[in-house]
Amino acid sequence: MADKLIRVSNLKLTFIVDNCIEWFTKMPPGFSSELARHLSDNPPLCERTGVPFVDLENYCCGAHGFSVLIETQAGNETHSVLFDTGPDSKSIIRNLQSMRIPILNIERIILSHWHSDHSGGLLSFLKYRNEVGSTHSVSSSSQTKASSKVVVDLHPDRPIARGIRPLNVGKVIGRLPEDPSFSAIEAAGAVVETHAEGHVVAGGTVYVSGEIPRVTYFEQGLLGAVRWVEGPGGAEWTPEPDIMDERYAAIDVLGKGLVIFSACSHAGIVNVMRDAVTVFKRPVHMIIGGLHLGGPELQPRIAPTVNFLSDKIKPSPTYVLPMHCTGFNAKVALEEALGEGCVPAGVGITVNIEGDLKDDDRLFPPTIDD
Repeated sequence: MADKLIRVSNLKLTFIVDNCIEWFTKMPPGFSSELARHLSDNPPLCERTGVPFVDLENYCCGAHGFSVLIETQAGNETHSVLFDTGPDSKSIIRNLQSMRIPILNIERIILSHWHSDHSGGLLSFLKYRNEVGSTHSVSSSSQTKASSKVVVDLHPDRPIARGIRPLNVGKVIGRLPEDPSFSAIEAAGAVVETHAEGHVVAGGTVYVSGEIPRVTYFEQGLLGAVRWVEGPGGAEWTPEPDIMDERYAAIDVLGKGLVIFSACSHAGIVNVMRDAVTVFKRPVHMIIGGLHLGGPELQPRIAPTVNFLSDKIKPSPTYVLPMHCTGFNAKVALEEALGEGCVPAGVGITVNIEGDLKDDDRLFPPTIDD
């Protein structure tokens, strides 16, 4: 699979849904905030002063979930895919509108795993795209994309229901909202593709993993997770800490290396990185997404995770963007270990990563000190 992933010359990321909004922290080159974008792109003006309004009514909102728009360029070919859709029907649409995303260009949605904080906006996105395609005047290229059905890339093992049973409580305290069904996705005009194995999409520029090998001793999944199982013997909640349907995505940027998206890291971000560098033999430029280190029961995992990112894998990632379910304590520990390499990204932030062909031969496979 590694030889089928095409290295890209340019990668643009736009964070559509995340728990956090960050406007004020100094960002590395290539990062820009929603605030700067809105104030420079035809903002509404105050008639009295002539100064642009900070139009908060139409800015992005935070929500407990994750979604990122991934735009790749290799040669003269560009592709646009959406990785996850956030937790609800409202936040993704508001934020797509706020960021003025050309929604008709999005050709594929990749769902990282079957949890509603990642799948909750899927059907509303499809409905919104249909509405935009039917009511707006668009260019001929966008017309072609609008007339093509969006592909929704899913793991085949969709659960009936998932819930949480805290270890110190002993009973199921709640279940997550229903994930979209295959039939509902198709009824919304999309094409369902199911993949349990790793594969490349977007003209070969985006890799979607298969099931992630669980080899790191301190990464033990989502404690207290349960799944509703129905069978001949009855129906019951069954422990399911591993969330084996979770997948990561990776892009290989010329002269930079791998950019890895791990939306929730139930598999463990160390397991994700081990798998990615084993498959591709390339250094890691950037880690993005939820690192699954929030909550008191996961605090013991923070130190060994940070140690791996900062000391065990060499070279270390240039940037780590801890988002969604990472948790405050883990972000603090990452900033202490990585300094400016830990970037407090959030919803509304755009990242441009430019490849460099002449530097590509200088990249060597990373080593892991076990």
